[in-house]
This record gives sequence, structure tokens and C-alpha cells, in this order.
Amino acid sequence: MTLDVRWLGRVPYREAWDLQHALVTDRVADRIPDTLLLLEHPRVLTLGRHASEEHVVAPAEYLAALEIEVIRVERGGEVTYHGPGQLVAYPVVKLAARGLLIRPFVRLLEAAMIETAASYGVVAGRREGFPGAWCDPHAALPRKLGALGVRVEQDVTYHGMALNVTTDLDDFGLINPCGLTSIGVTSIAREAGWPPERSTPSSASVEEAARRFAERFARLLEAASSFHVAADVATAGPVPNRSGGDDAGTPGAASTSAARAVGTGTG
Repeated sequence: MTLDVRWLGRVPYREAWDLQHALVTDRVADRIPDTLLLLEHPRVLTLGRHASEEHVVAPAEYLAALEIEVIRVERGGEVTYHGPGQLVAYPVVKLAARGLLIRPFVRLLEAAMIETAASYGVVAGRREGFPGAWCDPHAALPRKLGALGVRVEQDVTYHGMALNVTTDLDDFGLINPCGLTSIGVTSIAREAGWPPERSTPSSASVEEAARRFAERFARLLEAASSFHVAADVATAGPVPNRSGGDDAGTPGAASTSAARAVGTGTG
């Protein structure tokens, strides 16, 4: 099946959010193929639908002085930081057309992040109960390399994942990443030991990571589609509006709620 991959560069959050909504409408109506948006954002904080504002630790006046907006969105998960040097991927994918359910799709996104990190020589893995890509996931202080929060409406996904490439990690001091206080946050640049001149947040570093991620995501998506778990979809019935991440339920299970929060955000 076709996957339209688009590199957008640095895009304000609300602009990319509006674009996702438009693409979801078009994908539901089969006017466009599955689409993968790849970009980075200026500094912004987003809250999942039920996220607590207490996890934004920076005072509102301080954020306003830095022109950092706080936006509540419909994905699952807690508070999220986006900023320069961070790869953001928003897949707009019709799940049933590919024979996929939400939990396997979340696992696919995780695998694409982990494989992208590996292409830089950075070892990452999954941490049970906490979707995303983690360095030393089973250590006393795991380091979060990237995370995700997905929403599904009328069987089409949006929102997605963020992977720290050359992100300024000091900015994570503005929040309790993903609502967690006992984790570290890291980047490909830090884990790979890049020199300062290469570690500075840049769109060029994100564009390179986007190319690597797109290759891996497309391959994994095609493999999952060809594996085709359409029988599971038929058993589960239509997929309602929902979000994907931490409480995605058991593999192969479909949500019966009208909207569901799944995701750790991208802290």
C-alpha cells in the first residue's frame, strides 16, 4: 500500500495540528493514501486530554516570557515538550485497511524509533507499561529517548511520536516529562557522544533522522500490513474514536469506548 512521506521542516504546533485534522478527514474519505508527516516544532508544551497541569513545573509567567505556549490536545498521555532538534512524526494511517489494531501499531512506532536510534549506534529498547524508546529501560534511572501518544478517529491514526536527536535537554526542566519524576531524559546526540558542534539543535540533524525513521517505519508498516491480521479486526468489530499509549489494553483487543487515552506524551 502507498505511504505518502512528507518532510515539513520546522512547523508551529497549531499549524501541524490543523493539518493533521484535515488529513484525517481526507483519509477517512479515502481521498488520500496513508501519510507520514515528519517535522520539528518551535518550543511548545502540550497536555493530553486528561493530563494534570501540575506536571508543568515552570511558572506561567516564565513560559510566557520565553513565548512557550501550553496547549491541551486530544491525544493520550501527560505533558509533552517539543522543540528544535527533536524529530516529530505524525502518521495518518487507516488501521483496518492494513489489518492493524492500535496496540500493534504502537509497537510498530516503538520499533521504528528503536531501529532509528540503532542506526546511529545508540542502543534503546521498550519499557513495559511506558510506551516509547528507552536507554537502559530496566535500570534504576532509565533514560527516555522518545515517546508517543496516538489518537484514532474513525479508524485513522494521528498524533504520533517524538524522538530526541539534538534536542536541548535542559528544556525538559520545564516539566515532569510524561508525568514521571523518576526518569532521565536523553538524546541521540548525548548517547552517541557527539561533539558540541554536532549536538547543537538543528533542523539538519532532524531531517537526517527523519529520513532514517521514514525508511524504517515504511518497512515495518508494510511488513505488518502483509502479515495482515484482518481476521482479528473482523472479530473485534469497528474501531471507534480513541487514543493510544499507556492504557492501550491487551494486544489484539479493540476499545469499546468513544474516546480513549493511550500515550505517555513525548516527555
